[in-house]
Amino acid sequence: MSSLVDAFNQIESRFNATAAAGLDVVFQFTIDDDAYHLVVKDENCTLTVGEHEDPTVTLIMNRATFEEVVSGELNGMQAFMAGRLRTEGDMMLATRLAALFSL
Repeated sequence: MSSLVDAFNQIESRFNATAAAGLDVVFQFTIDDDAYHLVVKDENCTLTVGEHEDPTVTLIMNRATFEEVVSGELNGMQAFMAGRLRTEGDMMLATRLAALFSL
């Protein structure tokens, strides 16, 4: 992938608004030294570069892991179980990413 922003744009385009009904959450991604967050609210999804002041869940990983998950080569749960992905905050919410973004 050419950039992390391009990868996040792919995620945004896969957003399933129906699966987001009733959610008001912030998924923050810390990838190496970069931070991005996705706000899911009112069945909409907005990507912002940078850290959020109060994310619901933060997913921490390196760029290679992120790219493998976004491309579908690696399941997020597999990355977590292998120690390649850490979470802070509402870990159960992280399990909903696949349904929300068709990863």
